[in-house]
Amino acid sequence: MLLAAGGGRRLGGRPKALLEHRGRPLVEHALRALRNGGCGPVHVVLGAAAETVQARADLSGCTVTVNPRWPEGMGSSLRTGLGALAGTGADAALVLLVDQPGIGAQAVARVRSAYRSRVSLAAASYDGERGHPVLFGADRWTDVATGAVGDQGARTYLRTHRDAITLVECSDVAEAYDIDTAEDLRHLE
Repeated sequence: MLLAAGGGRRLGGRPKALLEHRGRPLVEHALRALRNGGCGPVHVVLGAAAETVQARADLSGCTVTVNPRWPEGMGSSLRTGLGALAGTGADAALVLLVDQPGIGAQAVARVRSAYRSRVSLAAASYDGERGHPVLFGADRWTDVATGAVGDQGARTYLRTHRDAITLVECSDVAEAYDIDTAEDLRHLE
């Protein structure tokens, strides 16, 4: 599942999904990382400028869910995405953020391979620090969604359940920087 609803408040209101990277919208790069990392079906949660994102980006083959409450923060997008997955028969959700183009298919595949059961909980690790992507077994979704508020997403849930998390080292195949500020745009090509 790709969370791509943010409005880019610290980027002057430029939706992150539409930032260009290697000639295409950032959302396409993240979707490719999920697909090439073995995820499917791929769900994407849009919010800010959702209609424009759908018009400019190739989202073919994805299930698109629009979060009308995206201004409330990442927590609302995570709740929206997990809600869209409920009842699909999916055993887990691997969550990737659109604003981390340094995370590619290799990191996705590694975290995906940590799935063991519907109670699995795994996250990429960068030099021992927990990061994205994160995998939530389906039996955890209700509790994750309940605690997902504001811009914290699942941070509180993950902190509370840190002993259950399988950390998957990815620093040799990915970089966990975010595109949050104008200075961060230097990471885009």
